[in-house]
Amino acid sequence: MKHRLRNLLAAGAAAAVSLAFPRLATAQVTPAAGYTPPDDTPKVSVGATIFADYTYQADPLIKDSDGNNVHSSAFNLTRAYINVTGSISHWVSFRITPDVVRVGPVSVGGANVNVPGVSGTLTYRLKYGYGQVNFDDVLKGWWARIGQQQTPIIDYLEGIYRYRFQGTVFVDREGFLTSSDLGISTRVMTPGNYFELHAGVYNGEGYTAPEANDTKAFQVRGTLRPAPSVPVLKGLRLTGFYDGDHYVRHAKKERIFGNLTFEHPYVNAGFEYLQAKDQNSSASKPVVTADGYSFWVTPRTPVGIEALLRYDNLRPNKDVSGHKKRYIGGLAYWFPVTKAGIAAALLADWEEVKYDNFPVGNANNKPTERRLALHTLFNF
Repeated sequence: MKHRLRNLLAAGAAAAVSLAFPRLATAQVTPAAGYTPPDDTPKVSVGATIFADYTYQADPLIKDSDGNNVHSSAFNLTRAYINVTGSISHWVSFRITPDVVRVGPVSVGGANVNVPGVSGTLTYRLKYGYGQVNFDDVLKGWWARIGQQQTPIIDYLEGIYRYRFQGTVFVDREGFLTSSDLGISTRVMTPGNYFELHAGVYNGEGYTAPEANDTKAFQVRGTLRPAPSVPVLKGLRLTGFYDGDHYVRHAKKERIFGNLTFEHPYVNAGFEYLQAKDQNSSASKPVVTADGYSFWVTPRTPVGIEALLRYDNLRPNKDVSGHKKRYIGGLAYWFPVTKAGIAAALLADWEEVKYDNFPVGNANNKPTERRLALHTLFNF
């Protein structure tokens, strides 16, 4: 009886819907699209990055071992990364990158001593080694890292500048920031790629030195892309960066940095400004404030020929006269490639560094430096 009553009620409801909404009753219902689960197959890949160059120093002259005045010239290998990257699942990934470095004198009893068979050789040290948790299921582009990793600003700048194989960006080249450090960080991006935030807590000593005290560096970068959907303006980005740290307790180490960049198929350009405050090694020392700026532009052609033009201007101490000025000009050829992440380039460049108006006895009162070089990049 109950079964018959249930059937009658169901039939009555269907008839009522058919009378009230005839189109709905006869419409074809499209099945929901099938859910494709993310690929959680563990993966490992190996790549490499090589920077090799020949550099001729026109000025100043140096003395060789026999006391002759000569122009320094050398073939150099400034970077040889082995990049091991992979994923355990779509949630967890990792990177391990050793980097080549030339071993200098070894400190023995407070004195620097050359060790036969060791000093002067090329060896590997760890540049990156971190684990990453990806939260793309929650918000696309959101991740968190722990370990020895990229700091928020330099790796970001190098991705736009593209000429790291000639030399580091302004804040790195002048020693105010380091490209890698041990710590924990996270990055989030808004939908539509309008805004990106990368913040972390680091040892503050950089990847070349162990933690020396109980202070930590807080670094944060915010990048605004005002018009990512407008073809002409989608390459425009405005970035602010802050690094708050201490050499020792109460001894300030602070960097404030602003950057404006523009990317286009025919030109990349950037302008950046830095202010730094330092009480190096002791809170009893006065705060030294430095500031400076850098401008660069790389006109590009569809056939891979590019120019590099760059000007840096640094005032190491606002209370002392003197500016350090760097001029770079070069012509590059980027070989055609068919896959993202693969690159090969040649760059012939001229670089001049002037130390203008520094007082006698100041550490920056140096002769002008002039160099000619052929730089190469291989990345795969």
